[in-house]
Amino acid sequence: MGYKKVLITGGAGFIGSNLGLYLVDRGYEVTVLDNLSEQIHGADPAATSPLYISIKDKVNFIKGTVTARTDWEKAIGENEVIVHLAAETGTGQSMYQVSKYAEVNMGGTAIMLDILANRKTNVRKVIIASSRAIYGEGKYISEELGVVYPAHRLASDMDAGNFEVTYPGATKPLQLVATDEDSKIHPSSVYGITKQNQEQMVMTVCPTIGIAPVAFRYQNVYGPGQSLSNPYTGILSIFSTLIRNKKAINIFEDGKESRDFVYIDDVVRATFLGIEMEAANGQVFNVGTGVATTVLEVATLLADYYNEQVPITVSGNYRLGDIRHNLADMTKIEKLLSFRPGVTFKEGLKKFTDWVSLQEIQSSKYEESITEMKAKGLLK
Repeated sequence: MGYKKVLITGGAGFIGSNLGLYLVDRGYEVTVLDNLSEQIHGADPAATSPLYISIKDKVNFIKGTVTARTDWEKAIGENEVIVHLAAETGTGQSMYQVSKYAEVNMGGTAIMLDILANRKTNVRKVIIASSRAIYGEGKYISEELGVVYPAHRLASDMDAGNFEVTYPGATKPLQLVATDEDSKIHPSSVYGITKQNQEQMVMTVCPTIGIAPVAFRYQNVYGPGQSLSNPYTGILSIFSTLIRNKKAINIFEDGKESRDFVYIDDVVRATFLGIEMEAANGQVFNVGTGVATTVLEVATLLADYYNEQVPITVSGNYRLGDIRHNLADMTKIEKLLSFRPGVTFKEGLKKFTDWVSLQEIQSSKYEESITEMKAKGLLK
């Protein structure tokens, strides 16, 4: 379509800054709207945030918030594409900062759409960052019942050490399968609910005003540059900080819970295809690898890569709102956008740990976050 002017909200964040630099290198004019949250960027972003430092002089940077209509109006300007990444993230934190998550994620998206629906702009495409969290427990196969979508796990079951999902009428263990884009949407956290809402608003409103919507349901994104100080998101960062401080790692549940980890370069490439390709218009895509890795395997690999054999304890603790497993079915994005992930988890993890090893060791705030979640009744 020949787009040249792109607005990235949350463009100083992990995905946003990498995408921004990728676009600048390809001749795009990039505007970034970001509030430089201290939880992500530190108290003095110009000194403490490598992500912000990497991009601030290469884009039109606007410090502002998606909850302010005036900031949105300034940022939209003459831009032709909006990549809306700005959001409050983190499953656990969303369960007690409910108003904040709703205001930023849902309210911010509503303001954007309200502006686009009621004034003339140059915007022709909106890409919304959705999440695998909208699927809840995801897709399974029951030998007796076929395809099933288990409900959220019960605290009473997990108290008894039964962490795998179950389904009424299924007497045999369920088989995990990749979750496709047509799977049931039933988020198990406030964060997941807000991402579902964002996606639905964009996919519903944009076609009525002549704007092409695209939604990407990102899996667990990781890689060099991600925040090492945010104790609420990213187990790779959380575990890395603990290991480098020579502190023990507490693995929740039985350690067999799994996630689909997708490397940042692959996420940027997929998002770029969403901007460039008309085949993406009006579509929702998973962005992952289609491979599940257990949390225990993550912790073990990290300790090996850092050559630090810290104690790793599988405690049986659990966090309300967490899902058991999830991995993406990548069939659709490969078919329509010819996208395949190019970096395996072990390859990406080596790149990540090599980068972390060059960074100053952060003090771990993880214990504080655990105390906070326990006080809110969310960690058992």
